[in-house]
Parts: sequence; C-alpha cells; structure tokens
Amino acid sequence: MSGADAMAERAPKAMILAAGRGERMRPLTDHLPKPLISVDGTPMIEYAVRRLVDAGVTNLVVNLGYRGAQIREHLGQGEAFGANIAYSDEGDPPLETGGGVFRALDLLGDAPFLLVNADVYADYDFAPLVRRALDFPQRDLAHLVLVPNPEHRREGDFGLEQGRARNDGAPRLTFSGISILRPELFVNCEDGRFPLAPLLRQAAACDQLGGERFDGSWSDVGTPQRLSELESLLRQRGRRSQE
Repeated sequence: MSGADAMAERAPKAMILAAGRGERMRPLTDHLPKPLISVDGTPMIEYAVRRLVDAGVTNLVVNLGYRGAQIREHLGQGEAFGANIAYSDEGDPPLETGGGVFRALDLLGDAPFLLVNADVYADYDFAPLVRRALDFPQRDLAHLVLVPNPEHRREGDFGLEQGRARNDGAPRLTFSGISILRPELFVNCEDGRFPLAPLLRQAAACDQLGGERFDGSWSDVGTPQRLSELESLLRQRGRRSQE
C-alpha cells in the first residue's frame, strides 16, 4: 500500500449535505439543485469536495434529494476530484439535516466523521479538523466550527467558552455548517425527517460539544443576494491579487 493510500485509509470520512430544495434561492433553483449553483464559475459543492480532498479526505458521502440526479451526474463517483463518492438518495422531500445524516450512517461507519453543508463557502483549512477527528475526545459527541454572526443571524447559535460550545454564554457565534460528528450522537434517533440542531443542543447541555472559532471568509449562500455579495467579494479579491 502506498503512502497516499495509507493516508486515505486512515483519514476520516466526510458527508456533504446536498439534499435541500433551496426555496430561498428561487428562481435559480427552479431547474437546478442549489449545490450546483456556481460561485465565481464553480458549482458550490465542488468547493467542498476539493477542500476536503486537499486535506486528505477522499471517502465522501453525498445525500441527494431535490434534483439529486443532476448532482450525481456532475460529480460521478468522484474520480475527477481524486475522491470516492457514495450517495444516500433520500428522494423528495428530503429528510432535513438530522434525518439525512441518520439515513447515511451505514455509509459513514463507526468513527467520527466530518459534516459539511454544500451551500457554505469558506476558505477554511480542513487539515486541522481532520487531525482532530482522528484523535477525537471520547467525551465529545460533536465539534462545531463557529463564525462571527452574519447580518441575517445576529443572535448567533451557540456560546463558546474555552473550546466548549454552550447553549448560553458569550461570545455568541453562528454554526458555520462545518463540524465533526460522532455516530453516537444519533443513538436514540429513528429513520425519518428531523433537524440536527436539537441533537447538538442536547450535547451542549451535557458538555459533550466542542467548538472552535473561525474568522476567515465564510458565507451561507442562502439567497440570491448573498450569492451576489459573495461573488462581488471574490472579484475584488481577484483584482487585488493581480495588482
């Protein structure tokens, strides 16, 4: 076995959430699934795939829902990206965040895995998160990457105190859509539609939720306006880099 193969075998798996309908992105999503909407010429889901592969995570699971066949056709089995992609097809309507992950657990295995929202753009370096997943604290059920609160979510989601995500406390930060989850987080769940947030809040209440702050570029590309703002920012950066 080569060094690269050994690294890929040891690396955690990752799941990319890509099943949502993207109602707030209409009319862009009338005929295209939200993860295939382009940011600066590249479909959003490709950013997630490429950043994970760059960090050594090549075994990926993508859940499919609304117009999922288009995502499967675009990504294939992952060869073009140096990845191996398996699919969890939920149909339409999809199973929400928690239900989607629960349905895919058989594909993800027994070890902690990374979870990434396909509609999040971030210049986040996954390599340290990969190392954390490989040496994940036994007491923790999850670890969240938190970001400063955007204008559309000023109240935030969690407090962060000494590496622990809290339901209360300061500073209040927003969940970025990037995390590590342990399969045991879903031990009392049943197949069906349910959100992930209540499970994370329960873990926080039991001091089983780690957290870190990320201050780099991040955008929850949830509306056409946010997409336009992100593309404008990236164009400005491109011009500055050429000066």
